[in-house]
Amino acid sequence: MHDQTRAVLTRRDTLRLLAAGVAGTALLPHLAQASVGDRAVPRLDRIGLQLYTVRSALAKDLEGTIAAIAKAGITELEFFNPFGKDVAWWRDLLKKHGLTAPSSHEALPANDEWGPIFERAHGMGHQLVVVPYVGNEYRGSRANWQKLADRLNVGAQKAKAAGLQFGYHNHDFEFVPVEGTTGYEILTSQTDHDLVKLELDLYWTVKAGQEPLAIMKRWPTRIVAVHVKDAGPAPERTMTEVGKGTIDFRTILATGRKQGLAHWFIEHDNPSDPIASITASAAVMKTL
Repeated sequence: MHDQTRAVLTRRDTLRLLAAGVAGTALLPHLAQASVGDRAVPRLDRIGLQLYTVRSALAKDLEGTIAAIAKAGITELEFFNPFGKDVAWWRDLLKKHGLTAPSSHEALPANDEWGPIFERAHGMGHQLVVVPYVGNEYRGSRANWQKLADRLNVGAQKAKAAGLQFGYHNHDFEFVPVEGTTGYEILTSQTDHDLVKLELDLYWTVKAGQEPLAIMKRWPTRIVAVHVKDAGPAPERTMTEVGKGTIDFRTILATGRKQGLAHWFIEHDNPSDPIASITASAAVMKTL
């Protein structure tokens, strides 16, 4: 980003961070890196969380953890596991805390039996169903990645028929070179552009040496959700809370929102203190 396009934190930004107890010297320079043009985009009106971040806390205390999530200022949840509770139980708990659940991660089902998954999605109020991860049987060769692309196309067609949106979430392995291309190139070029949407994990994209803004430029209407977690400096690119690393979330989110980005979910794969982690990340997100 050029110097003439840099903006400084507003006084309100600084005060909000100080009130949240996270406005350390490591955060302020990073958050100042916002372009003037991005100021035309309204502040985020909601903050999401992928529940995988707090899975250890949920395993110990479901209701207490959901209450803590709401207290942190998070308003949207992306599910990955119902933790043994039925749809009615979750609906009541989310309503109690003013939370919605627009998205869910779902593994590829055997024989493409998406029916029960989509039925549960409707009951939970999900609009988006995302395939979050695949094993080695879908990696390592063009044929394997094409097999996955074919299965994603099938799932997306069935999701459309069920009135749902369908997507794929990346890690870093999709960007590994394979036979003159990459898995990500195959998945994005060999799937229906209108039906197979993308959930761009910003951390794993950067970890793989890719530029999120370049992907947004290439697929401007396909990225409907992002995972928001920060990356430390190269080469380690250590995963950390939002604002503690090197990713320019303000510019990325502003660009995405102009192109149809609808959801931004905080995530940290292995936080030492899940509630402290999401609270710190949410405090920074409130300034964007």
